[in-house]
Amino acid sequence: MTAHMPPSAAACPGCVAAPAQPVEEPVKPGRIALSLPGIHCQACISNVERILNSQPGVHSARVNLTLKRAMIDADADVQAAGLIPLLEAGGYEAHELDPGALRATQTDRAGRDLLMRLAVAGFASMNVMLLSVSVWSGAEDATRDMFHWISAAITLPAIAFSAQPFFRNAWSALRVRKLNMDVPIVLAIVLALVTSLWETALSGHHAYFDAAMALTFFLLAGRYLDHRTRAAARSAAEELAALEVPRALRQEDGAEVEVPVAALGVGDRILVRPGGRMPVDGIVVDGQSELDRSLLTGETVPVFAGAGQAVSAGEVNLTGPLTIEATAVGEDTSLHRMTDLVAIAESGRSNYTSLADKAAKLYAPGVHILSALSFLGWYMFTWDMRTALNIAAAVLIITCPCALGLAVPAVTTAASGRLFRKGMLIKDATALERLAAVDTVVFDKTGTLTAGAPELTNLADHGRRELEVALALAEVSSHPLSKSLTAAAREARITPAALTDVAEVPGYGTQASWNGRRVRLGRGAWVGAGEAQGTTAWLGIEGDAPRAFSFTDALRPGAEEAVAALTAAGYEVLLISGDTPHAVEGLAKRLGIAKWVAEALPSDKADRVRKLAEQGRHVLMVGDGLNDTAALAAAHVSISPASALDAARVASDIVLLGTDLSPIPESLTVAQRAVKRIRENFQIATVYNIIAVPLAVAGLATPLIAALAMSTSSITVSLNALRLR
Repeated sequence: MTAHMPPSAAACPGCVAAPAQPVEEPVKPGRIALSLPGIHCQACISNVERILNSQPGVHSARVNLTLKRAMIDADADVQAAGLIPLLEAGGYEAHELDPGALRATQTDRAGRDLLMRLAVAGFASMNVMLLSVSVWSGAEDATRDMFHWISAAITLPAIAFSAQPFFRNAWSALRVRKLNMDVPIVLAIVLALVTSLWETALSGHHAYFDAAMALTFFLLAGRYLDHRTRAAARSAAEELAALEVPRALRQEDGAEVEVPVAALGVGDRILVRPGGRMPVDGIVVDGQSELDRSLLTGETVPVFAGAGQAVSAGEVNLTGPLTIEATAVGEDTSLHRMTDLVAIAESGRSNYTSLADKAAKLYAPGVHILSALSFLGWYMFTWDMRTALNIAAAVLIITCPCALGLAVPAVTTAASGRLFRKGMLIKDATALERLAAVDTVVFDKTGTLTAGAPELTNLADHGRRELEVALALAEVSSHPLSKSLTAAAREARITPAALTDVAEVPGYGTQASWNGRRVRLGRGAWVGAGEAQGTTAWLGIEGDAPRAFSFTDALRPGAEEAVAALTAAGYEVLLISGDTPHAVEGLAKRLGIAKWVAEALPSDKADRVRKLAEQGRHVLMVGDGLNDTAALAAAHVSISPASALDAARVASDIVLLGTDLSPIPESLTVAQRAVKRIRENFQIATVYNIIAVPLAVAGLATPLIAALAMSTSSITVSLNALRLR
């Protein structure tokens, strides 16, 4: 399955404008939610909506490309189980989601709010600057005072509206007796306005209305750039919860009754039809089938399920109906425990402190102390409150972190743009910083290093007659090996043999009659052959020796190149998979990976990543399945392919948009260069302050000098960031 993650947005260096609060989407009767991981363009949206809206009982169907999700309003008797096959027939993979477990990701209100404030600040800055140019050009007395009062009339309402994010965040910090980057910003703006009004009322020569507006504009620009980097980041735990099946068929007095999963209890008997997902943990009490555990455990080969077999919530029933007796429901299921693992891992990652936050901890108190000392020194030297206050305001304006505020977002935006053109989408503001520190790379196997689908390897070893019989048996089955055999035979222009009495035996394979002889395709023991090493399907033709069809999990494009490049660059590469030791060892040898772990449970993967972190390693985790989500969230930084399940993509920091893994080594190089640019920008900001602060303390920082200094430092930082492109 393929999907593209939306652009996301990043936090501000010191703090963030208040984000839009997600609200619960009301669950209406007849509301169906479908995950559509394969949609990627407007044509997909139109086709999916056309398919859904053409069905009887469907009132409306709207597709959200950003969320890869369709919300459908329909009659109460319309079920997702009836719509999913129609979409799959149209070429679109679909999974049912529980609408009650989802939150609506609404229009990016925070981004729109910042953009609107930025536009107002920019418009006001241009007008105030035009008036200031007249003053700097020599306007005097009444003319100068008039221009100052007009500037005040423009600046005061513009600041009151545009600077609200800074005021809110500064107040939030001060309320808990802490300092953040917004405290000196707000203090500088307020002091600039107060001293400017005072100077204007006294017909003074200098007013800082233009500096206050320019300061607001530059800082909002940095904040908006930062915000755009991760606006669409959502909770992986929420997506995991939504994958739990919302309804189930419970057996009551011999009848099947559809009930919400929330109504199930331990001991209930539940029917799971072929193609259905297990709603609870349980034990099979009737029926035979095969289970697809690939998304939960990483096992590529479906496992047999018969009476007495334990099953877990989230596993997919493939070939035959199963009746299970619930042993764990709701929060006690294995799927829900995995959700808890992800939530714990996500909370641990939030402890990371970005470079900008570290700078803010030193910067904010330093600026306040410097401004206070300037005020006290000049007041004690002149005993003139007006002069001392003007110089204190000038110090705050000069030192206000325009360049510092742009240092991180400017680089992040440039680096994100470069990586996006290479097929990688950065979701988190600090992902580049964390990626630059990586020294260990952990790969999942199924769906990450491999394509996640079996590929027939020995078609040429079979005669045409065998292939015709095998194709006729395979094309009536939904088993992954049968689908792969069918595709390979069709590509080789094989035509199916004419069979009679074709029947699929759940858990074993497919059988039929051919020219009076019994033919079977399936498990070795059932066909009359021993089980071969590796992934194999056996063809048995009565009177002939059984013949094996061998399969392998095909490598993803660029997998060999990526592993080789990482190893050559000195990174330690590990392979951790839930698949069998034979399959994992074979892939590790093929790719040249020295360290590998097989049959790892989701909790094992997360524990191994955490242990590496405890050893001082900075781990990059690359994975795609539900069994990887906790490890993705626990890693120092994480990448998931676009083909990953929604929950894995949401848990990761970076999404690989294409199928090729080769951009991964380059992303590490770009990240290291980006962090180097960020540090250079901090150095530029420091040099700027070393030059400008003495001027301000000495009382030489006129509004013209302040405006030029702020603009020069901000432009220099932005140009340095653009070197990444």
